[in-house]
Amino acid sequence: MTNSLKAHLSLFFAQVIYALNYSIAKDLMPTYVKPLGLVLLRVGGACILFWLSSFFVRKECVEKNDLKKLMVLALFGVAINQGFFIYGLSLTQPINSAIIMISNPIVVIAFTLIVLKEKITIYKVSGLALGIAGALTLLLFKGNFVLGSDTIVGDIFTLINSVSWAVFLVMAKPYMMKYHTVTVMKWLFLFGLFYMFPLGYGDLTTVDWPNLTGKIWFAIAFVIIATTFFAYLLNTYALKELSPSVASTYIYFQPFLATSFAIILGKDSLTPIKIVSALFIISGVYLVSLKVRKLEG
Repeated sequence: MTNSLKAHLSLFFAQVIYALNYSIAKDLMPTYVKPLGLVLLRVGGACILFWLSSFFVRKECVEKNDLKKLMVLALFGVAINQGFFIYGLSLTQPINSAIIMISNPIVVIAFTLIVLKEKITIYKVSGLALGIAGALTLLLFKGNFVLGSDTIVGDIFTLINSVSWAVFLVMAKPYMMKYHTVTVMKWLFLFGLFYMFPLGYGDLTTVDWPNLTGKIWFAIAFVIIATTFFAYLLNTYALKELSPSVASTYIYFQPFLATSFAIILGKDSLTPIKIVSALFIISGVYLVSLKVRKLEG
């Protein structure tokens, strides 16, 4: 298996996790855990897991200047990204968040043009258009998307999350190339923990810990271990081989995967619209990836 294929598989499995997370995280808030408390649990739990993992990879000394830059990067990739996503999700509908996050690849491509000097080509534009068309078709045909005064704050927060994640994907790539993935992640989450602790600690003190059910503990564990630790690991590992624009385009798989899970569970049915949408998404991701391979080849 080539490194490029491993990177693509990593991104795909990250989207599987994210597709499941929309409903799982939404069910936790605010009944059991308040939004910023959940973010602190995510960041703190992942921080512990990344530092434990660092004992099983080669030891690296991160340059002092790079640590300063990682401190800033943690603000975008951990604190703002997670804080605004979780808080936004608590104030809006999961489908709203999914649709707004479609903006992420567009922002990423804009940043790569400025920062990484990537060129716009017919492959990239066509792939982006197909991905957007496929994802929007799937989401809008659900019929419960509402953008209004009741969700506007949550929708804006989700958009801020989308932009901050785009900044992170573009700016993190040089460090992924320079250091081991776990090395970068352990420092990012340690800095992220410093940012989130004063904001989320109060929310954690209000949790009724003794009376949480097994289902709630499972949801919390999923958000920490899968959505945070493994998803970040998979995404940043892929950045070693692929460009930020390719990594971001995989977000279009989220509505497709969420629909697939619903069909498997008998909560939805397969229709021609869904098949066409899936073909659009897969073709779009392929075209953006094809562009990158030609550049690197």
